[in-house]
Amino acid sequence: MGTVEVEAPITKLQQEKEEDINEDELSPIEEVRLTVPNTDDPTLPVWTFRMWILGLLSCVLLSFLNQFFSYRKEPLIITQITVQVATLPIGQCMAAVLPTTKFRILGFGSREFSLNPGPFNMKEHVLITIFANAGSAFGNGSAYAVGIVNIIKAFYGRSISFGASWLLIITTQVLGYGWAGLLRKYVVEPAHMWWPNTLVQISLFRALHEKEEDDNEIVNGSGNKRPISRAKFFVIALVCSFSWYIFPGYIFQALSSISWVCWAYPNSVTAQQIGSGLNGLGVGAFTLDWATVASFLFSPLICPFFAIANVFVGYALIMYVVIPISYWGFNVYNAKNFPLYSSDLFTAQGQEYNITRIVNNQFNIDLTEYKKQGRINLSLFFTLTYGFGFATIASTLTHVALFYGREIYQRYRASSEGKVDVHTRLMRRYKDIPSWWFYLLLLVTILVSLALTIFLKNEVQMPYWGLLLAASLAFIFTLPISIITATTNQTPGLNIITEYVMGVLYPGRPIANVCFKTYGYMSMTQAISFLSDFKLGHYMKIPPRSMFLVQFIGTIIAGTINLSVAWWLLGSIDNICHQDKFSNSPWTCPGDHVFFDASVIWGLVSPRRIFGHLGNYSALNWFFLGGLLGPVIVWLLHKSFPKQTWIPLINLPVLLGATAFMPPATALNYNSWILVGTIFNFFVFRYRKKWWQRYNYILSAALDAGVAFMAVLLYFSVGMENRSINWWGNNDPEHCDLATCPTAKGISIDGCPTF
Repeated sequence: MGTVEVEAPITKLQQEKEEDINEDELSPIEEVRLTVPNTDDPTLPVWTFRMWILGLLSCVLLSFLNQFFSYRKEPLIITQITVQVATLPIGQCMAAVLPTTKFRILGFGSREFSLNPGPFNMKEHVLITIFANAGSAFGNGSAYAVGIVNIIKAFYGRSISFGASWLLIITTQVLGYGWAGLLRKYVVEPAHMWWPNTLVQISLFRALHEKEEDDNEIVNGSGNKRPISRAKFFVIALVCSFSWYIFPGYIFQALSSISWVCWAYPNSVTAQQIGSGLNGLGVGAFTLDWATVASFLFSPLICPFFAIANVFVGYALIMYVVIPISYWGFNVYNAKNFPLYSSDLFTAQGQEYNITRIVNNQFNIDLTEYKKQGRINLSLFFTLTYGFGFATIASTLTHVALFYGREIYQRYRASSEGKVDVHTRLMRRYKDIPSWWFYLLLLVTILVSLALTIFLKNEVQMPYWGLLLAASLAFIFTLPISIITATTNQTPGLNIITEYVMGVLYPGRPIANVCFKTYGYMSMTQAISFLSDFKLGHYMKIPPRSMFLVQFIGTIIAGTINLSVAWWLLGSIDNICHQDKFSNSPWTCPGDHVFFDASVIWGLVSPRRIFGHLGNYSALNWFFLGGLLGPVIVWLLHKSFPKQTWIPLINLPVLLGATAFMPPATALNYNSWILVGTIFNFFVFRYRKKWWQRYNYILSAALDAGVAFMAVLLYFSVGMENRSINWWGNNDPEHCDLATCPTAKGISIDGCPTF
């Protein structure tokens, strides 16, 4: 409610003297020097009533919305950018209307508090945003472990207790914080560890709080009229987004995916495979639904154009070169026996694989039933997704080692040998977090996790040694991958590696596999996200203890809300996640479908029966080798032809990983995301830069918020009662039914023509 963690009052004169920066104290990174202020006012209050109220509300709201939307056909992740924009006018309003009366609280001695200690300041705003970021699982949507609960209850039809679910979610979210806190001195304090992704946040904070010099210039440069305020623009855009979404969200759902090629060729399987935006190549398909544009890949308005361009090149090569040649040209892995694009699992005859038949009463694989149905088959796109995933992991290691290895090593050495920069010096005014906080957190989390795997093993399947191995893998990789992220903005994931390892060591147990993946992959991801937020606080001069408490409390609240919403929806919506049992259902759970299929592939059936000698896809393991060697070839070309500046721009991890979100993301999601991102972050940025600087992020936040609020309103007003409008625009949103049909001769599927 008042200021905290200020060790001694600092006079204005003292502050001005401390702001005289020596040249050798400046950050060695040019981008940081241009973006991050080199000053600090430690008298600004951060532990305020406004921060707590807005932070808690934002965390709860984002946790609810992100979990709610995760089950939708077009999931929408509400990120901290929306909170960052929306809470500014609310905070300023609270500063204007709350009483400034000071009071004392019993037990705090003579210390005085106030509901309104002064103007709403940037440090409060940063803490509110970090609080909210925990509600979006650091930008990932909802807690990853909720997917385990979803597949147990909705797909496998088994049960898990609320208590075991809560412990699983909280421990997987918090485990990495323990060792991440101990790594701060290596990847947060050093100036060479600059975390490029934090600079976007800082730029937006400064744009929102610092008065622009050109406030009296009209945005389009045609006069001297004062431009519309950001707050007013946000409200107008939010109302428009809110009002429009009633059409693609309820009245005219075909607006979400307009595939005119399917309309032109209603009886052609091949044409619909080419034209379908949801189940095909998406040629000519477009959308008038912001939820579709921002699904899976986040808002294209906040992604820099160079990243969009890299994704476009990789996506276009895979989607429009590799896939057509493999499917129509070479019929790779009997691809024509199955749909072109699908995340489902199939028998050799193209029928959907009956997973429940191969799960016995002990929740293990039933080998007798498995032999009756035969080997599991994947669609061509799903197959190549795994192949490119293998190559992406391998290429990331060699690409970073060859192109960034010396730089990372030099920066790591500089982090321990270099001088303290201005930001670290200014942060030393505040009390640091005692190491025992992190040791205690790590010890308690591991003990609780061990108790979960020992006493509730019948619910999570994973043995105690699996937990220890997963935590060890995550701990070992956290520091090197943190250094890679802090210097190159690339974050290699451990999801496929952890699935592969546990699938080999402990086959036949699907829930054990996904639990191992979650403890290994997510604890490292959470640790890196935790460190990234700490770097944001470091740059913005937020007291470290305030940072830690906000992150920890926000994570607990967010995980609890995520599970509560999941429990409610899983129990109240019949046949949730089963589109085949619920015609035109918005509750298709696309992310959970992929998560479920992964549990079958890696856990239940095991890698040996999919990617080993007992499966159909052993050749995909060569993608590992290809990924390792690819960057070596690019690097050798760069060394041989140093004058060709375009060669080092070939970033194979980005190109190979461009379609990492597919499935569940579709061609429509990618095409619309690339188009909208190019319009705003290339054309508008280049030719209307003042407009872009003033309104771009605000427009993104307003569009997200408007869709989110209308979708929730529609669910509570008409969705719970299953009220719908039956007409052409709703009965079949895309009208591309034949896109999911196989094209091989002799394969017979209900509703599909036979060739």
